[in-house]
Amino acid sequence: MNEEIQNELNEKDFRVVVFGSARTKAGDPEYEQVYKLGYAIGEMGADVVTGGGPGMMEAANKGHMDGKEGNGHEDAHSIGIGIKLPFEEGFNKHLDIKENHNRFSTRLDSFMELSNVVVITPGGIGTLLEFAYTLQLIQVGHICKIPIILMGDMWEGLVEWIKSDIIGCSYADEDDLDVIEIANNWEEAAEMIKKTQECFENGEYDSCLNWDVYRNR
Repeated sequence: MNEEIQNELNEKDFRVVVFGSARTKAGDPEYEQVYKLGYAIGEMGADVVTGGGPGMMEAANKGHMDGKEGNGHEDAHSIGIGIKLPFEEGFNKHLDIKENHNRFSTRLDSFMELSNVVVITPGGIGTLLEFAYTLQLIQVGHICKIPIILMGDMWEGLVEWIKSDIIGCSYADEDDLDVIEIANNWEEAAEMIKKTQECFENGEYDSCLNWDVYRNR
């Protein structure tokens, strides 16, 4: 963990992690939805954390940069947790803080330590991994019960499969899904995030709980 990220943890700010595809292009409807969500997060004065790359990550970071400017939230941070891959384009240009990793495992750890709420936007295998990893760590108590917001309709079938084939076969408990919320669009996701932020500001969430619980195990 680099010094900037460590300092960010010490600040105990409210942070929203946004996962999603690197392949989505600017102008795509999904890109515009995530841009608007990032803008709303910036308006809230919350930090946004992404993989720092193109696609949905760029949309969230760009939206956040635009949303925080002129709204008195210039101290809110747009954070990128990157991964070194031969075919990736590197970091997008809408970041205040960057950290790069050689392995997905350590990168996922950084996401978990920084998260107060996780948003899963449309994506592929990597996004599926990030969703499953977050849910697993909540299930076993390695991080706190933060909300996981599934944004868009592509995830509804996955949730139904988990209910029928995993919970239905007693491989997990029904209450393991209590942290999952479905948002049909960016407005619904933003409202869910705002409610979580209000709980955080009222002292119902410790911003460093995931750091304390997870890194110090």
